[in-house]
Amino acid sequence: MSEQATTLPSRHATLRVVAMPGDCNITGDVFGGWVMAQVDIAGSIPAVSRARGRVATVAVNSFVFKQPLFLGDLVSFYADIVKVGRTSLTVNVEVYAQRDPVKPTCVKVTEATLTYVAVSEDRKPREVPAAETNM
Repeated sequence: MSEQATTLPSRHATLRVVAMPGDCNITGDVFGGWVMAQVDIAGSIPAVSRARGRVATVAVNSFVFKQPLFLGDLVSFYADIVKVGRTSLTVNVEVYAQRDPVKPTCVKVTEATLTYVAVSEDRKPREVPAAETNM
């Protein structure tokens, strides 16, 4: 995998976190499972907002690791709802790493698509409310 420098998207990140020693193996590479957990958290943020309540992850439709993450990377997650069904929401998440403060570099490290279902207090599927319109 060759590292291709890029820039962060111009919108606000949904979630930002620094990769810490507990998130890495002994050589300083971030565990893929840690990245997956953070992607799920980031994806759930717009899903919960749009569903106006509890959601559950029901599918990881795609997950591509494009570049490795390293100890100390500042990791930014950008999550966007791409589809709203009767009870489900599909969210795309893009992940970028900013590294090396001496020679700053930004790389896209992961892309994922997840599906969430809106659930009631008893954890049964419920309808996603109609989108609010601002007039």
